[in-house]
Order: sequence, then structure tokens, then C-alpha cells
Amino acid sequence: MSAPAVELSAIHKSFGAQEVLKGVDLVVSAGEHVVVFGPSGSGKSTLLRTINLLERPTSGSVRVFGTEYGPGRPGDPPNRGTAMQLRRQVGMVFQSFNLFPHLNALDNVAVGLRRAKSLGKRDARERAAVELRQVGLLDHVAKFPNQLSGGQQQRVAIARALAMDPKVMLFDEPTSALDPELVGEVLATMRQVAGLGMTMVVVTHEMGFAKEVGDLNVFMSDGGIVEQGGREIFSGASVERTRQFIKAVL
Repeated sequence: MSAPAVELSAIHKSFGAQEVLKGVDLVVSAGEHVVVFGPSGSGKSTLLRTINLLERPTSGSVRVFGTEYGPGRPGDPPNRGTAMQLRRQVGMVFQSFNLFPHLNALDNVAVGLRRAKSLGKRDARERAAVELRQVGLLDHVAKFPNQLSGGQQQRVAIARALAMDPKVMLFDEPTSALDPELVGEVLATMRQVAGLGMTMVVVTHEMGFAKEVGDLNVFMSDGGIVEQGGREIFSGASVERTRQFIKAVL
């Protein structure tokens, strides 16, 4: 297995008196496709959002390619990477598409390139067109979000994230806001991203996709990781709680 891309150690996260993550450890190797699944309220999305500090852990260590970004471990030196440095390496696709309604598809992808990478307008648009071609939307570059289906909007969001050349891609239930008939096109795009060798962490309820793509499959419940393993987890989970959940959803 290759070197760790993401290392989470003893991650705790509380919102007021409610402890949502209860000492989670997770290692994601470079090039690995990790699928996180479990019941609603188990802490899946919160865990994902700690990786790029959209949710800052109450305590624990968040290391990405060896650099500490979280509170850290006892005895660690005080130097930390910044959230901005982290997010240059870690792209994210959300449940909601978060597109700018006043920009067409091309400029929704190009705007980040202009702001974060300081590309000129022409160069940013050329790169945006390349990414939209990659997700099968080159014919829709001039359309605004309200002229696109939900699946198309999510594929624009994926193109926008890929345009930033991330080393890790996070997907937070990217199909949950879609009508069922549109889910397939987004999953197909995610398979393409996986095929590029991208390191991915995906929170999803799409168990068929998990069985197909997940190198490491992580079952969470009640703020912790109950069990993790390869594709064999779906047919031979060792923990009864995991077996119950898989039986209910497959």
C-alpha cells in the first residue's frame, strides 16, 4: 500500500454538549478509494468535513500528506498548515451543488481558477472547457444552473473541483439531492474520477457503487467506526451491527 494521504487520529467533534465524533481513527492511502457508509446521524459527513477543516475537530490529529492541520497530538510541534493550504490539496463535492446562479457552466468552473490560481480569463476558460469535456458537458458550457438538470449541475461541481488539481477528492453524499433517474450519470462521472487514480473519500448510501469502487469500506454508527475492510465486508462483515445495516440496505 502506498504512503498515507490522509491520517485522522483520535478525532473528537462536539457541537455544544453533543459529541458527534468519539475518537475516530482513519488512514487513507494515496490512490485509495474509501467509502464511508452508515445510518443517518452516525457522524459520516462530519468526519468527512474534518478532513478539509470545514468542521474543525474539538481534538485530534488531521494529517494530509504528512502535514498537521488539526489540533494535533500531545507533544507535537506547534507549527500547523493553514486551512487555505489544505484546501488547495483537497477538493470537495457537496450534497447541494453550490453553483453560482448568475454564471454559466463554463464560468462556474473558471471562477475558482481565476481566484485561487490567478489564471487570466482566457486561460481559465480554456481549462474549464477541458474539465467540462471530461464530465461530458462540453455542449452545455453556456447554460446557467437553472437550465441544467440536477445531475448536470453536480457534474459541473465535480468539474469545478477537479480543475483545481486536488490530490484528494471528498464527496459528501453527492447523489442524495438528485432524482433517482439522475443518480447514474453522477456515479458514472465518479467512476471516471476513480479511474484516474484519484485518492477519494466518499460518503454515500449507494451501496452498489461502494461494492464496485470502494477499496476500503468504512461502516460508522453512533460517532465511531464500527468496522472497516475491503469489498468482502458486504458479504462477510464480522460485526453484527454492520451485518444488520448491510442486510437492510442491500
